[in-house]
Amino acid sequence: MKAAPPDLEIVTRKGKPVSVIIPIKDYEELLERVEDSEDTAWLKRARRKPLQYRPLEEYLAERQQP
Repeated sequence: MKAAPPDLEIVTRKGKPVSVIIPIKDYEELLERVEDSEDTAWLKRARRKPLQYRPLEEYLAERQQP
């Protein structure tokens, strides 16, 4: 296992790690990676489905309905 970066803080309770405090830049990068992973998973699922096409007019008429 890699050593923790020097700007990372591990919070413990009764000697067991319960939380991590990281710089906001690292946190934002983690969130971006999670979002990218979710997008990739969605794309893989979408590619497994057969493509279905319909006329543009049909789609637009559906969107106009209240």
